[in-house]
Amino acid sequence: MINEQIRDKEVRVIGIDGEQLGVMPTKDAMKLAADEGVDLIKIAPTAKPPVCRVMDYGKYKYEQTRREKEARKKQRIIEIKEVRLSPNIDDNDLKTKSNMARKFLTKGDKVKVTLRFRGRELAHTQNGKAILDQFAEGLSDVAVVEKAAKFEGRSMIMFLAEKR
Repeated sequence: MINEQIRDKEVRVIGIDGEQLGVMPTKDAMKLAADEGVDLIKIAPTAKPPVCRVMDYGKYKYEQTRREKEARKKQRIIEIKEVRLSPNIDDNDLKTKSNMARKFLTKGDKVKVTLRFRGRELAHTQNGKAILDQFAEGLSDVAVVEKAAKFEGRSMIMFLAEKR
């Protein structure tokens, strides 16, 4: 809330330089802000009495958007990449898939390893568990198992994350 939007009787006022000016009626605070040629902004509405600051509202909004933009630049969005395997995968194919997963992990993404069972393959789920363990073992130098292999429907799923 700024200027006339502030409906409280008394407010604690902070000056332009950041010094405390004390508790005063809202009208006096608005007059003080008008004399300075700036706005009265309520920064802590839940406090007793509410805290208002004498500052330029346009400059305040500009700096706030700039800070938010800087924060967005620094944050890293972690994506989840998926690698699909089958229970009767060959060793070389498994190496190819693990190299692909290694590339994803070094970029900072998480990897979801899905081993899908079809038809009679469901009778040999222990083979699938062994394949996923072998896959995780092959990537143990760059990855750590975030979520262990778990059976969901017709597939077994495991999550890998980059080692810190």
